Amino acid sequence: MQYITDLLHNRMLISAVLGWAIAQVVKTVIDLALNKKINFERLVGSGGMPSCHSATVCALCVAAGFEQGLDSAAFAISTILAIIVMYDARGVRRETGNQAEIINQMMDFFRLPENGEFGVQFDQEKLKVLIGHTPLQVICGAILGIIIGIISVNVLP
Repeated sequence: MQYITDLLHNRMLISAVLGWAIAQVVKTVIDLALNKKINFERLVGSGGMPSCHSATVCALCVAAGFEQGLDSAAFAISTILAIIVMYDARGVRRETGNQAEIINQMMDFFRLPENGEFGVQFDQEKLKVLIGHTPLQVICGAILGIIIGIISVNVLP
C-alpha cells in the first residue's frame, strides 16, 4: 500500500498526468466549439490544439525543476525529454499526418470507377490524419504545461 501512497504524493508524476488530462479536455472542448458536436475520441486521440505531448512534458519539466532543483538529474532528463517530444510532435508526427492525408486522397482517387475496370480496391481503412501538431499547437501545449506545473507544485500536498 505504501507504493500507492508514494505514487499519489509524487508531484512530478501528478503534474505530468494533469498536464496530459487537462490538455485532452481543453482539446475536446475546442473541438466541440468548432464542430458543434462532442467527439469523445478527442479525449484520448493525438493531434489538435493544444498539444498534449507538450503539456505533459512541460508540466513534468517544471515540476522537476521546482521539486529537485535546476541542477538536478531529474530536471536535466525531463528538459531533454521535453525538447525531443516537442520536436517530434511538430516534425516527424506532423509529416506522418501530412503523408496520411495524401495517401487517403490517392485511395479515394483510385476508387472512382465503380465497375472495377480501372479502379484499385484497397482493404485498408482511411489513415488517421490528426497525428502531429502545428508549431502553434506545440507552443500552446507548452504554455499550458508550464502553468499546470507551476500550479501543481504549489497546490498539491
